[in-house]
Amino acid sequence: MKILPGLTFSWKRALGVTAAKRKVSRATGIPLSRQGRRSKLGKWLGMR
Repeated sequence: MKILPGLTFSWKRALGVTAAKRKVSRATGIPLSRQGRRSKLGKWLGMR
């Protein structure tokens, strides 16, 4: 949702969802994004 040009509002950031996901990812070492998980699995399997 745009408020002013260049500024946006994110309910996930406002509630702290983004920071919580980052904290969990760093603690476990497993990315929560689909692309991050696929990349990590690919590296682990030796696909690059």
